[in-house]
Amino acid sequence: MIRIGNALLSHNMEIEHIIPPRSGVAFTLKKGERLLVKDIEGEQVCDFICYNFHDRSEYLSSGRTIDYADTIFLTKGHPFYSNRSNIMFRMIEDTVGRHDFLLTPCSADTFRIIYGHTQPHRGCFGNLVEALEPYHIQSDNIPVCFNIFMNVAVDGDTGKIDVLPPKSHAGDFVVLQAEMDLVIGMTACSAEKSNNFAFKPIGYTILNETSAE
Repeated sequence: MIRIGNALLSHNMEIEHIIPPRSGVAFTLKKGERLLVKDIEGEQVCDFICYNFHDRSEYLSSGRTIDYADTIFLTKGHPFYSNRSNIMFRMIEDTVGRHDFLLTPCSADTFRIIYGHTQPHRGCFGNLVEALEPYHIQSDNIPVCFNIFMNVAVDGDTGKIDVLPPKSHAGDFVVLQAEMDLVIGMTACSAEKSNNFAFKPIGYTILNETSAE
C-alpha cells in the first residue's frame, strides 16, 4: 500500500477510466490535481503529453527535462519541464522505475519504415492528433512524449537503442501531480515491440484526498 496525502493506494485499486488498446484520449488536469496512470494487464506502454491549458504553445519538453534531471531514467521525485523551463508536473509515485523519454510517438510512418506494413496503423501519433483536436492542438505541435512504462536500453559505447518488453506488471502505476493547469493527451500504445507484441488497455484516475482502496 502507498499513501499519497490522505489517499491509500494499492496495485488493486479500481480505476475510473480505461483507454482501449491502440487508442487515445485527451482531458484537462487542474493545478494540484494528481493523475494515476495504471498498467492494467502488464507490459503496456502509455504515451503521455501535456500542454499549458492557458497557452498551448507551452508543452512538455523531453530535452529540457532530461537536461535538468541529468538522467534519461526519470522516476519518482523528478519534475518534468516545459519548453519554457517551467515545471509542468512532478512524478510523486512510481512502482516500476523505468520509462522512456527519447522516442517519438509511433505513427503510420513508424509502421511503414520500421515494421514494413503496407497498410499501417495510424499509431499513437494519429490517436493523439484526433484526441487533441478539440483543444486546437495540431499535429505539428505534438513533440516527443513521455512514454510511461516503456523500456528502452541504450548502449553506453555505441549509443544503439533497443526497445525491450516493459518492466511493468499488472497493477503497476505512476502518479503525476500537476504544477499548472494542463491539457493531457494519453494513449494505450500501438507499437508491437514497445508492448511485447500484445496490445492492452491503460487505466487512469484523477485522484482526490478521499481516493482509497
